[in-house]
Amino acid sequence: MKRILAILTCVLLFASFTAFSTNSSEIVDALKANNATQVSKYFDSAVDFKLPGKDEVKNVSKNQATQILKSFYSEQDIKSFELTSKREMGGTGYLTGKLKASSRSYNITIMLKTSGSTTSIVTVRIN
Repeated sequence: MKRILAILTCVLLFASFTAFSTNSSEIVDALKANNATQVSKYFDSAVDFKLPGKDEVKNVSKNQATQILKSFYSEQDIKSFELTSKREMGGTGYLTGKLKASSRSYNITIMLKTSGSTTSIVTVRIN
C-alpha cells in the first residue's frame, strides 16, 4: 500500500511539473516574440499588475490586463525578452527576465499558478 501511494505521489508531482514546464515555455516564447496578445492568453481571470512609475493595480480583469500589457509594449517600444530565471515551488511558478526596449531595459517578474493541467499568469511586475 505504501508503495502504491509513493508511486501515485510521484506521478502527480511529475504531471504538475510537466504542465508548468510546458505552459511556462509557451509564455517565454510569446515574450520572446514580443507578442503581448499571445502572453495575455495565459492571464488568469484576475491579474495583479505593477508598471514602472505607477501604483500596483490588483484584480484587474483579463481584458484590462491585456490592454495594459499591449499599451506598455507599444509605448516603450519593447524589442526583445531575455529569460534570467524560471522556478517552481508547489503550484506556484516564477519567470524573471529582461524586456529590452530601444533606449533601456526593464526587469519583469511573472508569477504563475498551476491548477490541474492549466498554468495561468496571476501577477506581472515590470520595473
